[in-house]
Amino acid sequence: MGEITPEEIVKVTERADCLHSEKEVEAAIDDLARQISDKVATKNPLLICVMNGGLILTGKLATRLQFPLQLDYIHATRYRGETSGADLQWKNYPAHSLEGRVVVVIDDILDEGATLESIVNYCQEQNTQAVYTAVLVDKVHDRKLTDLKADFVGLEVEDRYLYGYGMDYKGYLRNAAGIFAVADSDK
Repeated sequence: MGEITPEEIVKVTERADCLHSEKEVEAAIDDLARQISDKVATKNPLLICVMNGGLILTGKLATRLQFPLQLDYIHATRYRGETSGADLQWKNYPAHSLEGRVVVVIDDILDEGATLESIVNYCQEQNTQAVYTAVLVDKVHDRKLTDLKADFVGLEVEDRYLYGYGMDYKGYLRNAAGIFAVADSDK
């Protein structure tokens, strides 16, 4: 990954389009929390954050879920700071046993689906009771690598390179308060 300067990041943000404001994203997270609560509130779920993208969404969801739960994380990535995916690299597995548990895997985006599908398969191999997936954004396009559909979706967005609320641009901008699309010239 080539180094990018803070000045270049500022230029990217100046040219980006806001697809969903902070208010719209927070409303979508409220809705996700309701959907998840309706499905797993009485099942002692284990929420698994997919690092690094799922970090912000997991934190925001956890404070909205008013029932007993446990948190853990998994780190599997295809991007490693780049703007396109490669082979899946496993960096960390959950510390909690998944056997017999209801698991909710939380990630920032369902794009092509390969990473999320691999994580779901891993969880199922651990003899879970059930595995659900929650994503803030489902990108609408015909380039999916899998038939996997997220169980809980906050927002659907067009097929553009996105950042904000966990999604990054070359390792930056995960903390942007909104969902933004990078200008084609900056990809």
